[in-house]
Amino acid sequence: MNPQDIRNIAIIAHVDHGKTTLVDAMLKQAHIFRENQQVADRVMDSNDLERERGITILSKNTSITYKGVKMNIIDTPGHADFGGEVERVMNMVDGVLLLVDSVEGPMPQTKFVLRQALERGHKAIVVVNKIDRPNARPDYVVDTTFDLFVDLGANEEQAEFPVIYTNALTGQSGLDPAEMQDNMESLFEEVLNTIPSPKVEPEGPTQMQATLMGYDDYKGKIVIGRLNSGTIQKNQNVLHILADGSQKPLKVAQVFTHQGLGRVEVEQATAGDIIALTGLGNVGIGDTITDPEDPRPLPPIKVEEPTLRITFGVNTSPFAGREGDFVTSRKLRERLFIESERDVALKVDETESPDTFLVAGRGELHLGILIENMRREGYEFEVSKPEVILKKIDDTWHEPIESVEVEVSAEYQGAVVELLGQRKGQMTDMEIRDDGSIHYTYLVPTRGLIGFRQQFMTATRGEGLINTLFAGFQPHAGEIQTRDHGSLVAWEPGTASSYGLHAAQERGTLFIPSNTDVYEGMVVGQHIREGDLDVNVCKKKQLTNFRASGSDDALRLEPPRNLSLDDALEYLSDDELLEVTPKGFRIRKRILPKNERRKYQKYGGKIKQ
Repeated sequence: MNPQDIRNIAIIAHVDHGKTTLVDAMLKQAHIFRENQQVADRVMDSNDLERERGITILSKNTSITYKGVKMNIIDTPGHADFGGEVERVMNMVDGVLLLVDSVEGPMPQTKFVLRQALERGHKAIVVVNKIDRPNARPDYVVDTTFDLFVDLGANEEQAEFPVIYTNALTGQSGLDPAEMQDNMESLFEEVLNTIPSPKVEPEGPTQMQATLMGYDDYKGKIVIGRLNSGTIQKNQNVLHILADGSQKPLKVAQVFTHQGLGRVEVEQATAGDIIALTGLGNVGIGDTITDPEDPRPLPPIKVEEPTLRITFGVNTSPFAGREGDFVTSRKLRERLFIESERDVALKVDETESPDTFLVAGRGELHLGILIENMRREGYEFEVSKPEVILKKIDDTWHEPIESVEVEVSAEYQGAVVELLGQRKGQMTDMEIRDDGSIHYTYLVPTRGLIGFRQQFMTATRGEGLINTLFAGFQPHAGEIQTRDHGSLVAWEPGTASSYGLHAAQERGTLFIPSNTDVYEGMVVGQHIREGDLDVNVCKKKQLTNFRASGSDDALRLEPPRNLSLDDALEYLSDDELLEVTPKGFRIRKRILPKNERRKYQKYGGKIKQ
């Protein structure tokens, strides 16, 4: 294929601004599907977790053909925790569609992903989406987007961006919000006119960088990337150059190009196209596939460093091995290192203990998604409370800082300002919106945000909006009190009874229902005061020969608080672990026996992570 007839574009935006829905509309307009074909919404979100949470987690590519030009489209995540997915695909594309909500305008993650594109010299088309919203303000959004381009150091050519208005849900687009067409022609035409064709060497030696990974039960590992130079064909001998410079000869088994949502096997692919190769064994993200006769390595893919880490370990609770298929340290180690190969933003290190591994990532959601995926695959393990990764700069310890943007109504502003102040937050900006809501911008240490989201949503009755973005490192801010309550801890093994739970619920909020199996040291609820309280949730009412009318009626239990995995990770304290199994998860103390735990606390012992 002639490189002049190819356009490689990435769709970037803040979370929930409509990237995946826009890809749906582009695919339908390009007649990728049959007329009578039933197509799910957000067809690119193929992962179960993506569909459940309504967010994109993994970058995925598709292609359409318009007027004889092949457009390779990469749908990227919008959440800051998955920024590594955005950073690594930027070397595959030549331009971006920057999606901005017609009401919200540029948001924190918009800045991050746009900076990545501008630094690589990419041109951008600004797409103002959701133009049908009742309070849409397209002129304000375009003006603030221009200001953002200037703030991020865009050159003159980049700052003169074209603007397209769309309603991705209905498949409409136009150059003017008042004159919308019932198709995506305006957007397709702008892509042809603005986004350049790939700058490649069709006659040069084979050169490609592994950027994405796939897996097939029959074909094995699939390596995806853009062919930067030359051609590549089936059964061709190539050279694999690793990040450390070492080289291995390999042979390509099959070559695929993307067509619609699928891959089509071809005999040969040409420079400029995004292709998939099989048969390349242990090729990792950022490695170069090149010509053995003229090897030309590409610079490795660099992504921002992780900011949070947790320990993964073999499950050591009394219930270990009951529910999981993969419970050994060998299986756990194997799975974690496979994940670190696929996700360049994730780092896995071994520890002194063969049963424990340190896993570092971009944030709680990043690590939480990994835990949830492993749980669903049948793994059983335990994890610790997330902790921030400190960095020593000029003999001073520095910690990661987040830029936090919150939007709340006036009645909740006092509670939110107090919460952020307790967590060493520094206000940098405050703005009163047209609807009376107040928009705050804060700089807050990352460790102060662990467990903050739940408190924020409670304080604002679920009405507040919060967005965070990594903002660099600052000197350590000192102690932060993030948890003002203890746990209710089961003091004996058995089955929780209604009678025992009824007595315990007066001391706090329960996490478990009646008839749940518990063990000594398992956390069964949240104490209403500071400090832990041991409770006997298994005790039963003593039976007598006398009965009073109504005395044996069922005791009334409050519904237990149903923690999600993210909630459970936020809840953990330093001396607690989260036991994760395919059937669920349990919070437990690191030291299970009550007497040993008290002895350890009495002598001032602090449990190390």
